Amino acid sequence: MASSFSIPFLTLFLAHLALSAPAASNDTDALTRFRLQTDSHGGLIFNWTGPDACAASWTGVHCSPRGRVFGLSLPSLNLRGPLDHLAPLDQLRLLDLHDNRLNGTVLPLASCTNLKLLYLAGNDLSGEIPPEISSLRRLLRLDLSDNNIRGAIPDELSNLTRLLTLRLHDNMLSGKVPNLSASLVNLKELNLTNNELYGRLPDPMLKKFGEESFSGNEGLCGSNPLPVCSFTENPSSPIGPDQTVPSNPSSLPQSTVNGEPKKEPRKGLSPGAIVAIVISNCVALLVIISFVVAHYCARERSSSSMAGSESGNKRRKSGSSYGSEKKVYANGGADSDGTTGTDRSKLVFFDRKKQFELEDLLRASAEMLGKGSLGTVYRAVLDDGCTVAVKRLKDANPCARKEFEEYMDVIGKLKHPNVVKLRAYYYAKEEKLLVYDYLPNGSLHHLLHGNRGPGRIPLDWTTRISLVLGAARGLARIHEEYGSAKIPHGNVKSSNVLLDKNGVACISDFGLSLLLNPAHAIARLGGYRAPEQTEVKRLSQKSDVYSFGVLLLEVLTGRAPSQYPSPMSTRPRVEEEEQAVDLPKWVRSVVKEEWTGEVFDQELLRYKNIEEELVSMLHVGLACVVPQPEKRPSMVEVTKMIEEIRVEQSPLGEDYDESRNSLSPSLATTEDGLGLGLP
Repeated sequence: MASSFSIPFLTLFLAHLALSAPAASNDTDALTRFRLQTDSHGGLIFNWTGPDACAASWTGVHCSPRGRVFGLSLPSLNLRGPLDHLAPLDQLRLLDLHDNRLNGTVLPLASCTNLKLLYLAGNDLSGEIPPEISSLRRLLRLDLSDNNIRGAIPDELSNLTRLLTLRLHDNMLSGKVPNLSASLVNLKELNLTNNELYGRLPDPMLKKFGEESFSGNEGLCGSNPLPVCSFTENPSSPIGPDQTVPSNPSSLPQSTVNGEPKKEPRKGLSPGAIVAIVISNCVALLVIISFVVAHYCARERSSSSMAGSESGNKRRKSGSSYGSEKKVYANGGADSDGTTGTDRSKLVFFDRKKQFELEDLLRASAEMLGKGSLGTVYRAVLDDGCTVAVKRLKDANPCARKEFEEYMDVIGKLKHPNVVKLRAYYYAKEEKLLVYDYLPNGSLHHLLHGNRGPGRIPLDWTTRISLVLGAARGLARIHEEYGSAKIPHGNVKSSNVLLDKNGVACISDFGLSLLLNPAHAIARLGGYRAPEQTEVKRLSQKSDVYSFGVLLLEVLTGRAPSQYPSPMSTRPRVEEEEQAVDLPKWVRSVVKEEWTGEVFDQELLRYKNIEEELVSMLHVGLACVVPQPEKRPSMVEVTKMIEEIRVEQSPLGEDYDESRNSLSPSLATTEDGLGLGLP
């Protein structure tokens, strides 16, 4: 009996092999066509070689044991083009293409019916969310945020019953918000902020997800705390019970009420009506005159003070407002650089979303966060609750407007999850402001050196290596993006590695040193300064690598790099520099004496089974701080070395635990990052 089943079984097995081989080949062909159409900068061409994507381990490609592609992770690679060629990847579980420049629509992905995780945030996708998206019934997380997607939110989303995360914020979606609370019972996170949605927000949606999930949609109304809806609930009216109408009376529907015919208007007006009209006109005239007077008074005040706020605005803390320190010439006349008052009164944004006026910024309550080498940084809270960080540049004032704008254009267009985003800038002869996303969790420098002593909470090894890896990725992206121009960061130090709300490291102050005299910019580096910069006063990507190596040694040793004593001291400068401790030299001397264990921060020695990682990371740091610039690795190579020491690997297959609830592929706790997230 056993032999009678052997031939059919063998036939089925051979048939399976015959079908799977062409399917695997089709996956490779699809990826190759996608690369040819989107990888205009050639970032993948050197690795995506060979006839089989799975056998050759192409970058970002994850395969099943059967040789089928089930994961594609290519974030922040400046890919440009449509998604069409990904349609044949019918075994795809994970697609992470966030922070590229991909365009077209998401419709081609409707055929990838096995998708579970879809991350497309931060691209240039347009069109509407297609109803065909309902075919992705296995989808767990959908992120289409920060694109140019228009149209209504389709009701077909209610078919994605396994969905845990839905992010559609920062698009141009319009229409009503469908009630997804009943159908998407597993949905844990919903973000529809900063769109053009309008109409009544269903009460179950508001109750389940809260007002913060829908902010930035001025047309929404409903239950408290939303504005009250202005509509007619008359069933005979062409306006439905959940439909809003404009406040302009002339645009109200002209329909009968309770089925009664319209009455002919009476000819002539009664004396009472005439008196009422005269009084109304007088009151309206007085109101108009009051507004005109108030308007011109407000303009006069704003031209003489940066604060520019009317009496009655909330009081600020004394000395905390950046607006009270200098005047901004926001009206009238022109600067010596030919800038008109109209031009100078505007903030220049790099993103069409979440824009505001200069006056809004000047009215904001402000708190000084600190003074750095390039200026003073403030935390500003706008009237709508939005929080931004504002840096006032103090040493870039001689910079000409054209040169300043060229630098800002370079800085502002860079998008990467590990680089602090420059949202806007303001230029005037006497005032230059930079507006950044506000990152609330401080800096790596504070985590390393703050509150040293009894009661300090140690900074554990996993967190340290995570933050170092994030900073390395951000710096590598800066070097890659502007590799041909060799544009450096120019000010790499632990105080410029900031933590966002999720604890992800972001490197800040990119490019600002280019606004300064090179000698001044290099002097500000202190203990992060590369040896060649003592003689050659020039910023470079190789000197960035040296500074990053010092930062890495700082993380390993817990010692802050020496900041050379101030030239205001009475002792000779040469004597001061001789007494200053150079962190790379100190580490080399300890390692040379074979006391490597003495190098590491005492806080790290309490952790078990990390000695090998500590030594490996020490070798990376020493490779970055070799005296000869040409012998230093590139930041791309440094990032790869750190990833080989410690990077999260979580293969996503059929055993994926859907009960876990990670919110972002960029978080340290992500279960689906496949090496994208921090460890």
